[in-house]
Amino acid sequence: MRYSFRLAEVVGHVPDPRKRPGTIKNICEFTGLDRHQVASLLKNEIKYVPLDALSKLCEFLIDRGYATAEELPGRLFGVEPEHFWELLARRKRLVLCLGVRQGEEGSLDDAWVVASDSVLLGELLSGVTTLGGTAKHRRVPQLEADGEALPAPAGFQDVPHPEHLHQILVWSPGQNIKSEDHTSQARSSYESFMGTAGDKALVCLGSIKSNPMVELLLAGAFGCEPYQSQDSLASASKRSCPLFLRYRDNDPHPASCCGGLRLATKGQATKEPGIWYEQAGGGWGCAPWSPKSDAAFVFYIHRESQGHMEMALGGFSGRATRLLAKLLARRGEEFWPPVYEGQGMQIGAFVVQWSLPDQATSGTLLPDDLHVDGQIIRLDRDVIFRRMQQDHHGEREM
Repeated sequence: MRYSFRLAEVVGHVPDPRKRPGTIKNICEFTGLDRHQVASLLKNEIKYVPLDALSKLCEFLIDRGYATAEELPGRLFGVEPEHFWELLARRKRLVLCLGVRQGEEGSLDDAWVVASDSVLLGELLSGVTTLGGTAKHRRVPQLEADGEALPAPAGFQDVPHPEHLHQILVWSPGQNIKSEDHTSQARSSYESFMGTAGDKALVCLGSIKSNPMVELLLAGAFGCEPYQSQDSLASASKRSCPLFLRYRDNDPHPASCCGGLRLATKGQATKEPGIWYEQAGGGWGCAPWSPKSDAAFVFYIHRESQGHMEMALGGFSGRATRLLAKLLARRGEEFWPPVYEGQGMQIGAFVVQWSLPDQATSGTLLPDDLHVDGQIIRLDRDVIFRRMQQDHHGEREM
């Protein structure tokens, strides 16, 4: 079991320097600690915390009203997840976001969520509440005194689980929405989540074709402008996001930083629909869509020191979304460990590719007895590392 230092979460510190003016300076002036030491503490990158430094930090938190004496120093420490499902299960607040399609009347009364997304949501909730089926094997330690069993310590959680569940519904792209534009609704919901203090996770189900919050999550992770196409870039190496959804002709074609019809203007033949991903060395691979093949993705960015995690996952098609749900139920732990760790972040980026038998192409909801295994492709660490060096992930203090 590994512990993390949660100073960033307690003081509400976020990576964007525009949203944390003077945080490091204020701590340094009050405690007398070194600036680099404080920055490392905020990013959970320091190997040990001297008792003197811990005492000074506690004094600062009490003086500024961030915590009470009774909460410290315990509130500064948290248990780090060691498995994929723990990423979600250890969050106190779990927010789930689904795209909504418009019914015939054009109102929320007859709006609907597609069946594939519902299947994926069900498997996700099952995985979180059962830790992917492993919760039943965890046991509360038996404490004894004079030969008699004692109850577990107050606050002890043998099986972690979120304390609060919340759901967000956003209009899918391509809907005839009269009251508000779907992107502005998604922005408002995303900003509301980001502005909420405390330990939390946001999970967006579906692709950018069905859930506009996925676009915001990926754009925020890679520091680019959401809902703006990058198809006209001269080189695919300049793309902000290492994942690219090449639309089919009959798909919705929302303007996107990570979706479109071509990777770049020159030298990149992207006529094949599916999920493209950057490989080591700068080339791009493709998990294609066709009647006999399909693809999905899983992406998450986790900042343990802030108690903040964001995840997006979904299929290129509804069929792939259902396949992803079945894969999570059987092999969810294969989306761990993350492909990148550094700068106080853990990032997982995966593409799943399926080759399908004839009985999986009939349009059914994939019966339980149908076994279609998928290949899980881990993006190369250097592909993520290069993007994390951009200015928007810097630690400059304003």
